[in-house]
Amino acid sequence: MDAENQKNHLKAYGITYWVLNKQLKVKWLLNYKGGAFLLPDNELIKKECQVRGVSFEVISNSTAENILQDISSPSKNMEAVVLEKAPKIAVYTPKSKLPWDDAVTMVLKYAEIPYETVYDEEVLNDGLLLFDWLHLHHEDFTGQYGKFYGSYRASSWYIQAKKEAEALAKNLGYNKVSEEKSAVALKIRDYVVGGGFMFAMCSATDSFDIALSAEGIDICEPMFDGDGADPGYQNKIDYTKTMAFKNYTLERNPLVYEFSSIDMTRKRRIEKNTDYFSLMEFSAKWDPIPTMLCQNHTALVKGFMGQTTSFAREEIKSNVLVLGETKINGEAKYIHGIKGKGFFTFYGGHDPEDYQHKVGDPKTELDLHATSPGYRLILNNILFPAAKKKKQKT
Repeated sequence: MDAENQKNHLKAYGITYWVLNKQLKVKWLLNYKGGAFLLPDNELIKKECQVRGVSFEVISNSTAENILQDISSPSKNMEAVVLEKAPKIAVYTPKSKLPWDDAVTMVLKYAEIPYETVYDEEVLNDGLLLFDWLHLHHEDFTGQYGKFYGSYRASSWYIQAKKEAEALAKNLGYNKVSEEKSAVALKIRDYVVGGGFMFAMCSATDSFDIALSAEGIDICEPMFDGDGADPGYQNKIDYTKTMAFKNYTLERNPLVYEFSSIDMTRKRRIEKNTDYFSLMEFSAKWDPIPTMLCQNHTALVKGFMGQTTSFAREEIKSNVLVLGETKINGEAKYIHGIKGKGFFTFYGGHDPEDYQHKVGDPKTELDLHATSPGYRLILNNILFPAAKKKKQKT
């Protein structure tokens, strides 16, 4: 899985998932050749790698033992983690969305990793209990329709999406979309607290935490929900209810394409050709979880934008790990934390290989980006729940 020897990093994750689905175990060799996978020597596996265009090397049992012994050395920042079971994956997304609207569904399809879609009705009916891993599509959990009002309120797609959201909320027994989305956010939070793995990108990150902190508070202006917001709602926000963020200021202006001060999009002054973020280095033996999530064939990854591009460091809670940062202005791009018995990871930006994705832009062709380090980070999160669990210290 290093840069020189693997010609399709993304499909290699699909092969690993496929092997786990065959009830076979895999060893993930953290920090060894870019985070290599040690698979059983099996003719079916070799044939599948050849069919999918994934590079592999056949080694003897003695060579494998020598590699594992070298990895176990206290002087080496490496670790061998056993992957035991293919996680069952859910993508929270509206039924009308196409796979290329979202980087995660796009890379799952490309890597040939199976997933199911869920939306508000399934979430509210406890459907998440059937899944090990949940991805949040670029949703707005605040009920403000993605803050697209300023630029797209006259567009047919915006008008139709608003009608569909209002009809769904009504069918589910809620008076407002914001109230229904708040209930969904609370169900997702409970899923994580109960032991689920949650991954979110772009606006699903900050809008999710904002919805949790604004439980029972009307933060929507009249054009979103038909009535005025609660007076002084900023002072009523409860940061103790959030997963990742604290002390942020909400963006009240409905014409501004932004939710709060969490996002760095409007504050950053970085040129496209210098926009990179660095992955942090962790101890593979003592901190295997963040090490897993940062496995890559490079420590420097191309930046990319989104409605929520990156996160203000001063508004991230102290118990949340920063996995990737843009050093030019210290913004966080990739963060991870624990909530109850579960885990969450937030990744800023829309599409790792589409720098400034806009409404209506053509889809990304992943055949052209089969070694994308930005997409590898998504796939690290998908395999993370497969790791053999160690008892957490209390």
